[in-house]
Amino acid sequence: MTSIYRSTAGRECVQRWCLDRLAAWPVPHERKTVTAKGAPTHVVLAGSGATTVVFVPGTNFNAAASLPLATALAAAGHRVLLVDVPGQPGLSSGDRRPAGGRLSWYGAWLGEVIEKFSPEPVAVMGHSFGAAIALSSDSARIGRLVLVSPGGLTRLRLTPTVLAASTAWFLRPAPSHSARLLRTMLAPGHAPREEVVDWMTLVARHVRSSGAPGAAALPARPVPRLVVTGEHDVFLPPGRLGPAVRATLGVELGVVPGAGHLVVEERPGHLAALLDQPGRPASGTPAA
Repeated sequence: MTSIYRSTAGRECVQRWCLDRLAAWPVPHERKTVTAKGAPTHVVLAGSGATTVVFVPGTNFNAAASLPLATALAAAGHRVLLVDVPGQPGLSSGDRRPAGGRLSWYGAWLGEVIEKFSPEPVAVMGHSFGAAIALSSDSARIGRLVLVSPGGLTRLRLTPTVLAASTAWFLRPAPSHSARLLRTMLAPGHAPREEVVDWMTLVARHVRSSGAPGAAALPARPVPRLVVTGEHDVFLPPGRLGPAVRATLGVELGVVPGAGHLVVEERPGHLAALLDQPGRPASGTPAA
């Protein structure tokens, strides 16, 4: 397999950033590395409570880059498992997964990770690519899904502004270009966290970023699902994502006001509170 990292030194820089952020996180936690589907997988465990919440980050993100949401989930009284997705920058395997059947592989991978950490049903919250992975898992241990700006259901919208910002970020890695790209993924008027700007600059310098997730491989097993997106999501605006969610999952899309695609950054408390709301069972077949 091909590594996502441009060099060994680059991989070490990325991993050092993650370890430093986790070491500085004031929430008590532990780190474990397990093997799932043959891939070394890094997991952070924090919090305690009757409900175990597994968070699966989106493209180019991981546990260390998702600490505001992790903090909110733990503060809400949940046991939290934060996974670094193999083939994405972080502390898991840096081998790129094959394009063919990629989401089916990731769905099985997620099921194996869950089985290693919880004998009871869990709630899975996934963002973007992570939500597509969660949708593609047929694990019997998944009791409910909270899908945030889920990929895998419809094509992403790529505006000229996004394409220009993405090109500058990829070709000329610098904090200014990272901040410009992140601003397109946030609601108007929101500024990116300095840590996330630093992270995205590292990714541009050292990582061969992956593209869109492809179509989610939906299992037939009914699972309660709650689906939301940001009011200002540039990639998956409500007007585009809503009909796809309704047709494919048979549920209505919720809209998070004042948030963009990075709603996990902007509204972590809101997302944590969603776990107290019931999800509607859906079979994964088109609604009538």
